[in-house]
Amino acid sequence: MKNFYRDSGLIIVVCCLVIILFILTAYFYVTEASFFWMIAPFIVIVSGFCVGKLIIVTRKNFQYLSFFSDEIEKADRKSLYTLPMSVAVIDSSHKFVWFNKAFTLNFEKEAVVGNSMSCITDINTERLINGEETQICREGKYYSIRVVAPNREGSENIFVVYIDDITEKRLLEIEKKLSRPVVMLITIDNYDEMFEGALESERAHVTVKIDKLLEEFTAGTTGIMKKFNRDRCWAVIEQRHVDSLTEGKIKLLDKVREISVTDRVFVTLSIGIGATAKNISESERFARQALEMAQGRGGDQAAVKTEDGFEFYGGVSKGIERHNKIKARIIANSLAGLIEGSDRVFIMGHKSGDLDSVGSSIGLACLIRNLGKEAYIAVECNSTLCNELIKRFKTTNEKPSPFVTPPDARRLFSDSSLLIITDTHIPNILEDPELYRMAKKIVVIDHHRKMVNHVDNATIFFHETYASSASEMVTELLPYFGEAGKLSAGQAEALLAGIMLDTKSFTVKTGVRTFEAAAFLRKLGADTVSVKSLFANSFESYKKKVAIVSSASIYKKCAIAYSVEITENVRLIAPQAADEMLGISGVVASFVVFRTQNDEISVSARSLGDMNVQLIMERIGGGGHHTMAGAQFTGATIGEIKDKLIKSIDKYFELTS
Repeated sequence: MKNFYRDSGLIIVVCCLVIILFILTAYFYVTEASFFWMIAPFIVIVSGFCVGKLIIVTRKNFQYLSFFSDEIEKADRKSLYTLPMSVAVIDSSHKFVWFNKAFTLNFEKEAVVGNSMSCITDINTERLINGEETQICREGKYYSIRVVAPNREGSENIFVVYIDDITEKRLLEIEKKLSRPVVMLITIDNYDEMFEGALESERAHVTVKIDKLLEEFTAGTTGIMKKFNRDRCWAVIEQRHVDSLTEGKIKLLDKVREISVTDRVFVTLSIGIGATAKNISESERFARQALEMAQGRGGDQAAVKTEDGFEFYGGVSKGIERHNKIKARIIANSLAGLIEGSDRVFIMGHKSGDLDSVGSSIGLACLIRNLGKEAYIAVECNSTLCNELIKRFKTTNEKPSPFVTPPDARRLFSDSSLLIITDTHIPNILEDPELYRMAKKIVVIDHHRKMVNHVDNATIFFHETYASSASEMVTELLPYFGEAGKLSAGQAEALLAGIMLDTKSFTVKTGVRTFEAAAFLRKLGADTVSVKSLFANSFESYKKKVAIVSSASIYKKCAIAYSVEITENVRLIAPQAADEMLGISGVVASFVVFRTQNDEISVSARSLGDMNVQLIMERIGGGGHHTMAGAQFTGATIGEIKDKLIKSIDKYFELTS
């Protein structure tokens, strides 16, 4: 305070001397004395104003410091100036008017009277004045900032800034977070199918390579790993290693993929990581959920489960087909019990149902009716993409028709009714989400890669990502129902149509079991020529499809087309155009962005397997399968969706490069 008095007095004396010097100088340089005495009053007035202003400011600062002097008295005379914590005083314009010794030492460059608070932090000072404490990091140190408005008359325009050095505490918190134990569950995808037909020596040779790779990974961390099955192991590592693992895009997945069993079969892993858990028990539970998601999405990827959701890495390779049908038999037996214990069974697919959604629903409805139970298919027939199939089924099969509107289905639904969801597992894209919320017994039959917001209350969740279609999965269940599983030729054609749609007539996503299912349906009388006619387009639709294809451009081996015109069959034409563009040389994936009749923007994505279009669609809010995916948007323009799509494609190549 004494320094302040001394400095303020010195400033006033210097100002007075400057004014006197200015007057004397003016007197000697002005030749006419009369003119000098004319301007002298103005010189005195201006000089007096400056001195007065200086005195007012000095007095104001004196009042500030007088206030702090009183506060010091109340705080047992502890000096703010020698306080170890950095303390500063700012005025109403958030500029420094005073600071203590610690502030000068910690913020040497900023410790200048008149500097703004913005030189310390870019956080809005008004937020700090309102009592919000914040932390900043400067030159490797962490500080906590709090601004206090003194509750004292005459101090409305000053604020006290307390800046506490919390570097040591912050570093301890960071170390605690980084050293938190995290559980990892690692499994070899489709172990039995991968080594089917291999010699024991070959199996041992490949297994040793995998074990060595996993041991090398663990050796680079401070964690431990234990193998508890021939194809499974667990590891406990620190959070710091999880961060470095994900930053490196989990290269472990790429390294293990270099290990081959045969020329066409390569090893892949599924990894579940339980991060940000409160304890090891919760981390293990998170890891199990993450592993389930990784396997449900086709394997060859890592899923990290946190409190906020899931993060996925990898998933660029095709899944390995399982030849074992034990699971299908178990599902069939469980499903038979649920059907027997229900008064009615309702089947529902996704909105704008296609041949797979409606075809698999028809197959299930006919099976259930053969078992002597009432079965209904909840679908808006006017909004599906397979009107020809529904029309044909209504005219060639027994009455009454199993098709009912969603409102009628809700009216007939009871607490003892069973709901079977087919060809999707996402609640918000169901044909009727309200019917789903009414159901207490739910069965899901789907082949799409698992999404985060999936149906999580199903009694039976029959989910096989290697399957070509939901129709194939339903067909595999039929033989286990005996005579009830022997459908008529027309009913079998509905299932065959679903398989042909999702495999693009047995071109993609087609395995041994796909052909076995098709052969079974053929034995039931399904006619491939009759099924093929369901895919026929009108001449106008064909011209529109060609127009979409002709508007396409190539971007990073991706064919991208846009359809601005709203047409009646655009939902059917756009996917066909996407399929057509896959025949262009050098194209590995195709995307069609189009506007629907209800003013939505949709994206239809297709690939032949070299590119995972599901990952691209997920980043813009959609989903689907490795070779077939899509997304829908409301309140957006085609230009906005185009930008999102381009960025998602760029991100995909960035992560997979």
